Amino acid sequence: MGSNEAFKALADPTRREILAMLRRGEMTAGEIAEKFDMTKPSMSHHFAVLKEAELITSRRDAQQIWYGLNTSVVEDLLAWAMDLAGDRTQKKGKAK
Repeated sequence: MGSNEAFKALADPTRREILAMLRRGEMTAGEIAEKFDMTKPSMSHHFAVLKEAELITSRRDAQQIWYGLNTSVVEDLLAWAMDLAGDRTQKKGKAK
């Protein structure tokens, strides 16, 4: 996973909402799309950005595409962010 792709994906509120929805488990593209007022091409773009960042997985089941949260990548990203925040906290503590 490239951090640039991940941050690009997370920068958009629609994509953050998709990720939040997928925390509860896999959903079909249609189930996700019905929660948003946008065109199919726009939704496809959001899915593509999330897949490029490896934040979601997809699988085809007949005519349905199922999306799920790629928890290992999300965990790596969160660990990186927590490490960054921890470094800042430690530096602030030393400055006192």
